[in-house]
Order: sequence, then structure tokens, then C-alpha cells
Amino acid sequence: MAHVVVLGAGLGGTIQAYELKETLGRDDKITVISNKPYFQFTPSNPWAGVGWRKQDEITIDLAPVMARRKIDFICDAAVKLDPKANVIHLESGREVSYDYLVIATGPDLAFDEIEGFGPDKHTHSVCHIEHAAASGDKWDAFCANPGPIVVGAVQGASCFGPAYEYAMTIDTDLRRRKIRDKVPMTFVTPEPYIGHLGLGGVGDTKGMLESIMRERSIRWVTNAKTEKFEADKVHVVEHDEDGNPKKTHEIPFAYSMLLPAFRGIPALMGIEGLVNPRGFVIVDEYQRNPAYPNIFGIGVCIAIAPKEPTPVPTGVPKTGFMIESMVTATAHNIPLVMKGEAPREVATWNALCLADFGDGGAAFLAMPQNPPRNVNWAAKGRWVHWAKLAFEWYFMRKVRRGVSEPFYEKFIMRFMKLTKLKEGKG
Repeated sequence: MAHVVVLGAGLGGTIQAYELKETLGRDDKITVISNKPYFQFTPSNPWAGVGWRKQDEITIDLAPVMARRKIDFICDAAVKLDPKANVIHLESGREVSYDYLVIATGPDLAFDEIEGFGPDKHTHSVCHIEHAAASGDKWDAFCANPGPIVVGAVQGASCFGPAYEYAMTIDTDLRRRKIRDKVPMTFVTPEPYIGHLGLGGVGDTKGMLESIMRERSIRWVTNAKTEKFEADKVHVVEHDEDGNPKKTHEIPFAYSMLLPAFRGIPALMGIEGLVNPRGFVIVDEYQRNPAYPNIFGIGVCIAIAPKEPTPVPTGVPKTGFMIESMVTATAHNIPLVMKGEAPREVATWNALCLADFGDGGAAFLAMPQNPPRNVNWAAKGRWVHWAKLAFEWYFMRKVRRGVSEPFYEKFIMRFMKLTKLKEGKG
């Protein structure tokens, strides 16, 4: 009997446990460790940030779900991993040993790297449901006394979709309240151009998103390095295409939300061979760590180098579709390794994003994630809004029922069939 531990219970870790339940032997034991008692559907956080969702609507209590699947669940925070001893030290003082480990922790949010940054200081956040819910609770107060808004991401950020989504959702909500004319909006991003997304753009995301932002009267600053936040303004240095400072900006705000850079969680930091200097887990094409072959990594916590340098540093997004493929590969590779065989399943790193704007939205599909691609497609329309709603409902249902089917893959295949979008013709 082998003991497989999944560290983290987000989009990747929760589904990883379900899929391992299908691929491991009947006598093998699975334990999930999470510092939160619930699963949160992170893609819905921008809605929570304006009060369109409450925390209990996009979270699921994990203990009963895991119990039904005969998966052990420990709600406790990891404080240190000892990969040589195969032990995880938890905040409670408990120690959990393992034969195989899947790290699916997600990131640590590096708010502290910029002065005045973060929900405990001068800016809001939609990275965690707790942050988004707090932002949503304060939204009505802002709308009662509106002023300028700054939305976007700081240098080193890697997940740009939610920044665009939140900016457009705010715009939609303000127009519904008939106070949009009282709120100047600026989008600040380290991307070299609007719609870069950390991916070099997908289809015509540059032209499409620039057009949408012009229609909605949202100004922008690209190649932006954020220097510091004060209570009512952000200091930004705009750079040229060679990375040299070009122009300084002091942008006033009464409300702001910028996505931070990510890094690995403290429990993993500094473990030579396991993580890079930023704390992200090093994996090979089989999601396996080269230094510790009984450790696998999936999701936002793994190290992926940017495809190309940008004047201001940007990271690479890890979307749900991509994460699901990592989960499936890992679920099949661990049983192979347990039998003494070499892993052979490789994740298909494709990217899908449905960015809802409240009254419409934008979608893009990159197969594979980095160019050159077989499918390189982007579109906009009200249908994206309804697709995102359906996507939320189906994924929450999957987690609640403990279903291990590859949801993203099914969704994409049906989507491609309906839109007649074929590989090589996108």
C-alpha cells in the first residue's frame, strides 16, 4: 500500500485527488492537505469583488465531499516540507509522512514586494475569495462616494485575465448604477501591450481588448513598473521597448485593484533541487521533480519560464485547462512510477480563458499555450457571459459530486464542435 499526499485543494489539488482515486489501487491511501476547509472557484472572484457573488456561493466544504470519496482530508497549513525524510510539517505541530507527494498549493501573493500594496494596505484584491468578498463588501461604500479607479497588474504578475475581467465588470456595474461618468478609470499593466496576457497575445487580443477599452473609456499604461502605493495614488514608471524608463505617472485613485506577482509558498522556499529561487516547483515534462522523483507538481505553483523577455517582467499564466491536463498526466504517471516503470503521460499545455464583462465578454483559446500554435483564436460577445455562468455551474457541480472526468477537455471539444473551430483553422 502506498500513501499519496496532495498538498493543496484548489482547482488542481481537489481534482487531482479525485483522479488519483480512479487510477491508484484499492489499497492505496490518498490524503489531501489544505489550509482552507473549502474549495473556492477562483474564476468567479471578480464577480465577488463587486458583490455579484457571496463567499458561500462559490465555495464548497471539502470534508464531507472527500469523506464520500474515501479520501482523508486534513485542514491545516504546511509550514515546512522535508523532501529527504518524506515528511510535511504542519502548523498544528502534526507531521504527515508520504510515499508520493503532489504539490498543488497555488502561489504565495507577493504584496510585500511593493510599498503600500495589498488588501491590508491601500489596494483591494480578487486573488482569494476572502479578498474578493472584502472588496465586494466595500464596493457599495465606494459607489456612494465615487472617484478615480486604477485596475491592472504589477511587474512579475502572470495571470492577467482577471485584471481585464475585473476592470470591465466594474465598468458594467458602474454603468448600471448610472455613475460611470463620475469614475475615471486607468488600467496599469507590465504587459508590453494590451492583450499580451503573458502569452504574446492570442489571436487578435491586442486589437480586440484595446477596442473594448476605448469603447468603455478606460485609459491604460503598458510596460508599467509600479513603484509604490499611497492612500490615494499609485506611482508608476512607464518603460520603452528596450526596458528604459520613459515616463513617470502619479495616478490618483479612490479605489484600486492590481494583481500581484506570485511566488512559492514559504514551506517550500529554499529547498535546493525542488524549487527555483522564486519558490516555484521544478518539474519535467511528466510533472515530476528531477531531484525528488517521488514528488510531482501541478498548477500555479510550478516553474514555467516566459516564452520571451518583455521590457518589464511578466510571468506565464497557468489556466484551468492547462492545470487539468497536468492533473490527468500526474494521475496516470504516479501508478506507473509505483510499478517501477518510467512515466510517459505528458500534459497538453493549452490555454482557455472566458473573461466575463457582466454584459458580454471575451474568450481566447491557445493550443498550445505558447506560439507557434495549432489554434490561435479570440472572440467577443454576449455569449461569453452565458458560457462563463455555465462553466461555473458545471465545475462547482463536478467538485461537489467528487467527479473525476476531464471537464475542460469535454468543454473545449464541444465548444470547438459548436463553433466549427478546428485545429489549424483557428
